[in-house]
Amino acid sequence: MSQAREVNFPEGARIFEEGARAEAFWIVRSGTVTLQIPLPTRRPAPVENIGPGELVGWSWLFPPYTWQLSAEAMTPVRSYEFDATSVRMLMDADPAFGSAVGHWVGRVLALRLHQTRTRLIDLYAPRIATAG
Repeated sequence: MSQAREVNFPEGARIFEEGARAEAFWIVRSGTVTLQIPLPTRRPAPVENIGPGELVGWSWLFPPYTWQLSAEAMTPVRSYEFDATSVRMLMDADPAFGSAVGHWVGRVLALRLHQTRTRLIDLYAPRIATAG
């Protein structure tokens, strides 16, 4: 937490955009952030809602350090912001800390992948079943 600073985002604020440089990450204190996939001719498709105590952003940990999704504050959001470069340097300097952070982010990724898979099944399984 010594690396954290408190930041607030108003409702509707774009926190980051897919393809931009991932230079920070956040832990939500209050409010809701929606992760989105930008679509060329439509509104972004929501992927996941992130709430208090949850991590926003994982692309900062993996080269080439560019966002894989976009994020928007769906309500006013209070959060802790962490500088990605500083945290990566701390991870390199302290292998136990680095391992702990890596495992934490890995668990978040695994959970979000599972939740996305479940949503896709919910969306497409009824269509597949009736098409056959």
